[in-house]
Amino acid sequence: MEREPRASEAAPEAAVLFAWGANSYGQLGLGHKEDVLLPQQLNDFCKPECVRRITGGGGHSAIVTDEGGLFVCGLNKDGQLGLGHTEDVLYFTTCRSLLGCPVQQVACGWDFTIILTENGQVLSCGSNSFGQLGVPHGPRRCVVPQAIELLKEKVVCIAAGLRHALAATASGIVFQWGTGLASSGRRLCPGQTLPLFLTAKEPSRVTGLENSKATCVLAGSDHSASLTDAGELYVWGSNKHGQLASLAAFLPLPQKIEARCFQNEKVTSVWSGWTHLVAQTETGRVFTWGRADYGQLGRKLESREGWKLQSHDSSLPCSGPQKSMPSCLHCLTGAAEVSCGSEHNLAVIGGEGPASCPLCRVLVVGQLCLPPTPIPADRQLVPLTRPGREAHTRCRAGPKGGMCYSWGWNEHGMCGDGSEANIWAPKPVPSLQSSLGLLVGCGAGHSLALCQLPALPALGQHPKVTGPSPDAAESAKSQEAMDRETGRKDNQKLPLKAYLTGPEMGGL
Repeated sequence: MEREPRASEAAPEAAVLFAWGANSYGQLGLGHKEDVLLPQQLNDFCKPECVRRITGGGGHSAIVTDEGGLFVCGLNKDGQLGLGHTEDVLYFTTCRSLLGCPVQQVACGWDFTIILTENGQVLSCGSNSFGQLGVPHGPRRCVVPQAIELLKEKVVCIAAGLRHALAATASGIVFQWGTGLASSGRRLCPGQTLPLFLTAKEPSRVTGLENSKATCVLAGSDHSASLTDAGELYVWGSNKHGQLASLAAFLPLPQKIEARCFQNEKVTSVWSGWTHLVAQTETGRVFTWGRADYGQLGRKLESREGWKLQSHDSSLPCSGPQKSMPSCLHCLTGAAEVSCGSEHNLAVIGGEGPASCPLCRVLVVGQLCLPPTPIPADRQLVPLTRPGREAHTRCRAGPKGGMCYSWGWNEHGMCGDGSEANIWAPKPVPSLQSSLGLLVGCGAGHSLALCQLPALPALGQHPKVTGPSPDAAESAKSQEAMDRETGRKDNQKLPLKAYLTGPEMGGL
């Protein structure tokens, strides 16, 4: 028989899901279609403490649980929710067609969804207008997840861009499909024959990676990336905004970003927005580069890191702060979680990290103890499944969580500060400052976070009131400085769809 809690004891902490930002299609799962400028609590669709992954696409969201369940909501015009119909869904709903088929990972594109099961099989649903479902002779859309039969080998990681998708297999081979990068390639590489993987509507092996083993793949709106087991980052596709850290306007084949760009450290994690990238190295440092005009890099561009894209002679000197090179964003060092939307970002920073895990005494990066080491048997451990890689262990007794930060494009309130002004430097999400951030995820223009609420004060006691943290004050000062310098006064609010299909997206 459990003893009843005494009045002097605090109530147990609880995990809660929050959602905010663009909501034109109900992608926040709150039951309506109005944009939300402050985090709102989600209830009653799964146990929050069982949430494993959170992600989103152009107008839909997906959540994977520890048991492999998949919950979806939002825009469903092309069947991207995989529910067997094309009606928008305003609450997170179980994808029943996958019951009995545990899900490991989900990648949401603009209007389609790629699903990786725990046994390494890949399925897809939604729009197939550009071959992004990997089923070359299939219908224009699919409302129920269907297997991509041409991926014969076990897959360990997937990614979805605007109109293309990728997969990395257990042996480290990368496949790409969907014609999303082809139009830019033809325009920027006139007279050049593009590799098959840029034009294929079925999985095609990415050439140029034969001497490396991929462990992770990523997709932007018009670019792709692959992280290897050696900590090297390869990129290809459009470089319109400098997201490939190259002089070329378009890279038809993978090109490695030199280690010196990351202070000669191995890259352990990478995240991609639609036109910018974020990477974390083995020491926990975080680097950002690519498009910066909405604050998505979280920093001011320095003139020395800029260049003009190569047009004719690569030997000509570069000049002008046109694009950004990877540069360390020190306030994100040791971040436990990072997620990129189209042009905004979320991160979990602080808590116990960056630090060494108290159990295995190695650096904790992204809640992973690296490298794997024996753990005391009496500790509570959670296996972190990563097929195709050596098993790591996430230690629940070790460092975890921290404060939720946001920065970048904020026109629909996706940064969660109650305004629609862009955020130029990472700063805490105000209404979540008293909660412990555990997991974050982004759609194109919306945000979700799993947080642990603070324990309730004991009966008869008053909650402690504190002032803003030094980090928060510093972020606020940085934000004010950025606003003054840029002089950006975005008075006209554009709908998310208009932004994503405007001239800045190349007419897409």
